[in-house]
Amino acid sequence: MRNFKELLIWKKGIEIAIDIYKLTSTFPASEKFGLISQICAVSISSNIAEGSSRKSEKDYHRFIEIALGSCFELETQLVIAKAVNFITNEQYLSLSGKIIEEQKMLSSFMHTLKY
Repeated sequence: MRNFKELLIWKKGIEIAIDIYKLTSTFPASEKFGLISQICAVSISSNIAEGSSRKSEKDYHRFIEIALGSCFELETQLVIAKAVNFITNEQYLSLSGKIIEEQKMLSSFMHTLKY
């Protein structure tokens, strides 16, 4: 079993999730069951953690791949939030920069897994 809490990709995922929670707390209440419920920031670090429990590298790789997919979903959701003026351009740029960095880190990490 791997210690996911030591992974920089997991720590960055947690940081992104916290930023998203703070950001969505400013969204209109009417979005509670709309865009807010679709934003998937928690799944990034959750999939990294779950994958670390897998015995095979192939399974681990798959969960890292799912975390990467969650990053792309989150990036898309931020584009929508910006388009409907729920977030500013500055907020978008700050968060999307972190998400893109996480995407690159996850991609690199996936290449280190041998299966």
